[in-house]
Amino acid sequence: MDEVLIVGAGISRFGRSDATGRRHAVDAVRTALADAGVPWSRVGAAFGGSDAAGLADTLVAELGLTGVPFVNVKNGCATGGSALVSAVNAIRSGMTDVAVVVGFDKHPRGAFDPRPQDWGLDEAYGRDGLMVTTQFFGMKIQRYVHDHGITPRTLALVAEKAYRNGSLNPGAWRRTKLSADEILDSGMVNDPLTRYMFCSPGEGAAALVLCSPRLARSIGGDPVTLRAAVVRSRRFGSFEVFSPWIPAGALTSVSRDAATAAFEAAGIGPDEVGVCQLQDTESGAEVMHMAECGFCADGEQEQWIRSGATEIGGALPVNTDGGCIANGEPIGASGLRQVHEVVQQLRGRAGDRQVPGRPSVGFTHVYGAPGVSACTVLAR
Repeated sequence: MDEVLIVGAGISRFGRSDATGRRHAVDAVRTALADAGVPWSRVGAAFGGSDAAGLADTLVAELGLTGVPFVNVKNGCATGGSALVSAVNAIRSGMTDVAVVVGFDKHPRGAFDPRPQDWGLDEAYGRDGLMVTTQFFGMKIQRYVHDHGITPRTLALVAEKAYRNGSLNPGAWRRTKLSADEILDSGMVNDPLTRYMFCSPGEGAAALVLCSPRLARSIGGDPVTLRAAVVRSRRFGSFEVFSPWIPAGALTSVSRDAATAAFEAAGIGPDEVGVCQLQDTESGAEVMHMAECGFCADGEQEQWIRSGATEIGGALPVNTDGGCIANGEPIGASGLRQVHEVVQQLRGRAGDRQVPGRPSVGFTHVYGAPGVSACTVLAR
């Protein structure tokens, strides 16, 4: 795609606080603008969204009543990625040379409570207990570990890494290290996934400032090139959250589709990526997404993870900020949190969790129900 640059990035603390979701969002936008050295009055378009914390366009009440076109985006876990694609298209079309993207949320305690009718399902689907997302995560990884020889301990090692990386991230929610044994012993939720293998609904916000190369030259700073940003929805044959059935035969994968499209658009292969963020709603998701996004073959994750290849100092550092498991999942913010982390890694500003050698290419992937994925490729 035509070159678009990220010149500013801002993020709030994730977890639980007395702040509203809107407060998190405003703070993240102002931090991103300050990072870019661009005033709000210079922004020509804005895109953002939240699942449960209000309408993004109303943030102008705090940011400034400049008349900027501000489009609300709501696309589940791909809300941030969809807002990012919208901003890229606004710049590429000539609508503006500087755009802001923001994602935020504040979820109540407890599990998500989706309504069947919002997903095209009959009320009986919820009445019979089939809207419980953990059971789908359990079923999907149970099938995967059976087919590809992944052990429960490997799932625990993924979560152990998440909590260890989260302990290095001052903005993370879960900052206490947990061992693989503690994770395995934390109580079964849906076999083979235990309590500490899951993320939790939470709160937080992330924002980015994007611009054209011409504007980037005039404001300086430390830009990162957004080589690709894509969103895809499921094709027939996918095994998704809330799917009432799946067909026989080989399954399709929306994450595989989105990642393939992103790498093709960027002209970069998975083997060139030096740091990546993969959706880890639970530890089984990270395992599956390693293969679906093209970083390894199905079944190779067992060796990759046990050898330390996905650690901060490994061959392919994954979820260096602790991912969803350590940060929690504010739905609107998660995808942009991923991009924020990769931007900091490419800039060499990730602090104690900085990947050695300062990587030059990064990748992000988010997956959400009922089969939507957003991926980006970034480079310096």
